[in-house]
Amino acid sequence: MTTNPPAHPTDGSALLDEVEAFHRRFNVFPLEAAYVAVTLWNAHAHLLDCFDATPRIAFLSPEPGSGKSRALEIIETLVPKPLVAANASASVLFRAVSTLETRPTILFDEVDTVFGPKAGDNEPLRGFLNAGHRRGVGMWRCVGDGANQQVQEFPSYCAVAMAGLGSLPDTILTRSVIIRMRRRARNEYVEPYRQRIHEKEGNALRDRLTNWAQSVAHLVDGVFPELPPEVTDRPADVWEPLLAVADAAGGEWPERARTACVELVNAAKVGDKGSTGIRLLTDLRDHVFNGIDRLPTVAVLDRLHSLDEAPWADMSGKPLDARGLARMLREYMTADNTPVSARNIKAGGSVMKGYYAADLHDAWERYCPPPPESPLLPLPPLPRRSEA
Repeated sequence: MTTNPPAHPTDGSALLDEVEAFHRRFNVFPLEAAYVAVTLWNAHAHLLDCFDATPRIAFLSPEPGSGKSRALEIIETLVPKPLVAANASASVLFRAVSTLETRPTILFDEVDTVFGPKAGDNEPLRGFLNAGHRRGVGMWRCVGDGANQQVQEFPSYCAVAMAGLGSLPDTILTRSVIIRMRRRARNEYVEPYRQRIHEKEGNALRDRLTNWAQSVAHLVDGVFPELPPEVTDRPADVWEPLLAVADAAGGEWPERARTACVELVNAAKVGDKGSTGIRLLTDLRDHVFNGIDRLPTVAVLDRLHSLDEAPWADMSGKPLDARGLARMLREYMTADNTPVSARNIKAGGSVMKGYYAADLHDAWERYCPPPPESPLLPLPPLPRRSEA
């Protein structure tokens, strides 16, 4: 994607300042970093074909009335070809994204009704959102009537903003900038949003973003910005486009973007132990074995069930049992590349089935976050003895 820059280029830094100020009039985000991320996300939607991937942005909250839908309303005025898709099916969405010229920016409100606990997994839509994260990946479908059908690929690459209660599937969360919304406090004020008045203001900013994006596309296309050293793997994929936009804007945005990147990536990790399997491994390491070399299965389960904020005492209405524990652990391998499984443990003249820490060590090293630091403070140095 190459364009000739205009004779009088727009000041990108000042323009992003205005977009951020527009959000601040109507949105109260939980962190200053969120304003930075949302502003950069708005701008990146105008430069989509310059990137290998597009991050999703997800506004999530535990309760209604937390400003999620309002955030999408403001984004709607600022992005190209917005398509509001509440309860839309995967087939509707991949047909909407089927041509590059009319490719929309999808704004998915009430996404919890699709992925919530009562909605099932909804694999087609999850597949669309996952596939559309990366350029060049499409959805394959059979089209035609009766026996006269052909396999056809539908493009799925598009920018997606989501809002909903609770959480989202892990595969979508890891491809998203996550904004944890909360209800406004009594001393937090926002300007009432009036669509007939303020939509035009947002659209004017959108048009300026479009022109600016055309002027800097040659600075962004194929560029891999410098990332904070602690941001790697999937978070790096998520943030690369946003940092590239910040670098093209200049001013304070490159520094602000990297600060926001680190803050939001770290915030997403707080309390997050990944999949259920990784959480099990982490709890086994930190709370069950914790220096013990072997434990009978009954003792492992007893310790797991006693963890206050863990799911093991109530797994779909029943506590985790020996069969469920074995099923989850056999997905992981020992250092000898054999599935982790219960082995005989001799105790008090009898033999019981149980698990060895040595069998789990390789999985702990590969999948678990670093262990928490010891809460104990170091002992003070001993006083020097006075010489006689």
